[in-house]
Amino acid sequence: MADKPTSGEILGIPYNFDRPSIGRMLSSYWQPGKGMLVEKPFGVGYTLNLANWRSWLVVGVAAVLLWQESTDTGADETEDSGEPVEVLVDDE
Repeated sequence: MADKPTSGEILGIPYNFDRPSIGRMLSSYWQPGKGMLVEKPFGVGYTLNLANWRSWLVVGVAAVLLWQESTDTGADETEDSGEPVEVLVDDE
């Protein structure tokens, strides 16, 4: 039986199922001179290149959104109260 390839591309999307090492993991997330997205060290697709300033903007926006969600006190009290709501329909 022929060995299946453990890395390559399918429909332009990279994949790599080689056993990850610490060196490959670190070098794949920090690639100066490359774009914002780089190939994942293990798995399918792309990941953020932390040597690119745009990646840090994405991480910052995600952190702010997560913080905002965790500190949200519930702006609409009717949804969170669980009490029945009376609806009046005017037939004309």
